[in-house]
Amino acid sequence: MNLIDLSKHEATLERAVKLARDRHIIIPTFKQQINPELIPAAITQKLKQVGLWDLNPLNLFRITWHNEPVAQGGGFGGANFVEFPRELTGVNARIFALVGKWFPTGAHKVGAAFGCLAPRLVTGQFDPTRQKAVWPSTGNYCRGGAYDSNLLGCESIAILPEGMSQERFEWLASVAGETIKTPGSESNVKEIFDKCWELRKSGQDLMIFNQFEEFGNYLWHYEVTGRAMAEVAEKVMGPGDRFRGAVYTTGSAGTIASGDFLKERFPGCKIAASEALQCPTLLENGFGAHRIEGIGDKHVPWVHNVKNTDMVMAIDDEGPMSLIRLFNTPIGQEYLRKQGVPAEFLSQLPLLGISGVANLLSAIKMAKYYEMEENDVVMTVLTDSMEMYQSRLRELTEERGAFSEADAVAAYHQYLMGQTTDNLEELSVQGRRRIHNLKYYTWVEQQGKTFDEIQAQWYDDSYWSSIHGHVDELDALIDEFNARTGLLKSL
Repeated sequence: MNLIDLSKHEATLERAVKLARDRHIIIPTFKQQINPELIPAAITQKLKQVGLWDLNPLNLFRITWHNEPVAQGGGFGGANFVEFPRELTGVNARIFALVGKWFPTGAHKVGAAFGCLAPRLVTGQFDPTRQKAVWPSTGNYCRGGAYDSNLLGCESIAILPEGMSQERFEWLASVAGETIKTPGSESNVKEIFDKCWELRKSGQDLMIFNQFEEFGNYLWHYEVTGRAMAEVAEKVMGPGDRFRGAVYTTGSAGTIASGDFLKERFPGCKIAASEALQCPTLLENGFGAHRIEGIGDKHVPWVHNVKNTDMVMAIDDEGPMSLIRLFNTPIGQEYLRKQGVPAEFLSQLPLLGISGVANLLSAIKMAKYYEMEENDVVMTVLTDSMEMYQSRLRELTEERGAFSEADAVAAYHQYLMGQTTDNLEELSVQGRRRIHNLKYYTWVEQQGKTFDEIQAQWYDDSYWSSIHGHVDELDALIDEFNARTGLLKSL
């Protein structure tokens, strides 16, 4: 089985090498993204003069969970994470989250995009001198893809729904070669797929990096995010502590691939997939529209290993919308302080974007369902921060008026202290197969996958494990690519 194609195309590869040489592009290895201590000291030194979001090829080396949490000139350290105080969660279990804000673009999807583009580039399968890289997305992935493309010398097309936050479009205007708005919002994924087919038939020379089916997305999260989560868990757990599980709101279902790594490191832990109650695809085979930006719905992504998912749940999107006001207004933060939330933690609340809040609520729901106690550890991810959603706060104020103490009381007690275990299913084999079978309608009927492929995902025990273990092979190709440019020698 060859789900990660590393076959080389020499003629194209030579053009890519020349472009990289001319533009001073050095490509980081996966091992360097996992452990930045392996990055050459000369590059680390040069990064002291580079801003985190700068369009500088050196920032490829900042595609890691380990960036120093500063906007300019930072180095590297441990994986960035937060622990949520019990005064905020209302549960005894310890809940931790990796922090995505300190990636270039302010979101971890820049890593998933790298996992899709870099292997194609260093094998010569993608020609950056002739082809455009197309990034279909419900938000952050197309931003990450456009950013990676810019740093790697490629032309890009970003595709995302017109209903996403204005900050995304304003930023893309200065980075992507072209931005295409599709109808709808987060839950309108089919419209994005339809635009991809339109582009395929247009005659343009392009390559579509569809995160929902690209196994480079799964691979990057399994190897990089999974190891970062394990690093944090092992750092914070003491004698007698137990790693109980991880929970993810699913967009492309790339990040949940880190759960496959965690299950190998911590046998017996549980992996949960969460979605919006207003569009309960996994939970109820349902549909609808919602406001938790960045997660895609009304289909099951091709790269989602449903056989390894233990639980599905749904979060009312009013929860995150109310809580971003609680977390990001003076009145809200003052009320949290009165409830005993430590003052030093209040300054970290803007690290949670809308989907980050949904992930926190999902982790609380999981902890309550399994009746977890003080020695139990749960993890999740903060994909992005409120940096991308200030316009949403303004819109909520215009719609509802200024956030009041009464609003703070209601949001805190209803959505944090009052989080319930309804709208949740612990999956049996039959439950997992029900969700897996939903892939047929999107991927076989509409997107060109075969019956044999969808059967292999369920019945072939080696299918998902065959994506693992490619880091050495990929890094050897990256090292060869860099050697051919000769740029490392000139540092």
